[in-house]
This record gives sequence, structure tokens and C-alpha cells, in this order.
Amino acid sequence: MLCLNFSWILFIIGLVGIIWNKKNILLMLFCIELMFFSISLNFIFSSCFIFQPLGQIFSLVIITVAAAETAIGLGLLIILLRLSNKINYNSLITLRG
Repeated sequence: MLCLNFSWILFIIGLVGIIWNKKNILLMLFCIELMFFSISLNFIFSSCFIFQPLGQIFSLVIITVAAAETAIGLGLLIILLRLSNKINYNSLITLRG
């Protein structure tokens, strides 16, 4: 039960980080990653508790999606840095269309 509380605390920390931080996109990506990994920890701990390997398989899928999201996000940050020489949330509008 302590492990599940730990994963929920990590999720809440990531959620609060996204809500409080609206300026720095890199920190927002880190908070989203923290939320993904806390969800995968929740699946792993739950699957160990009920003795089913399905939660661990879902955890691998979540980690794969998190890696793809990070690659796309960092690619967008590189493009944003080349275009405007600053990385903040408001300068993402220049990447539209």
C-alpha cells in the first residue's frame, strides 16, 4: 500500500508542476514524464499485488509512449529555439500552421 501511495504522490507532484509552471516548456515536459512514470509504477505495483503480469506489460507500453512524447517534445523545442532564440510557452504560437 505504501508503494501505491508513493506513485500517487509522484503523480500529484507532476500535476502541480504543470499547473504552477506555465512559462518553461522544458519543465512542463519533465512534469509530464514524471506523471507517465508514476502511472507506470502504479501499474507495476498493482500487478505485483494481484500476481498478474498484465500491469507490467501496460507499463512497458506507457514507457514507450513517454519516450516517443519526449522525442517529439524535444524536437519541437529545438525548432522553437532556432526560430525565436527563447523557449517559453507563449512563443509556441509561432509554430502554428
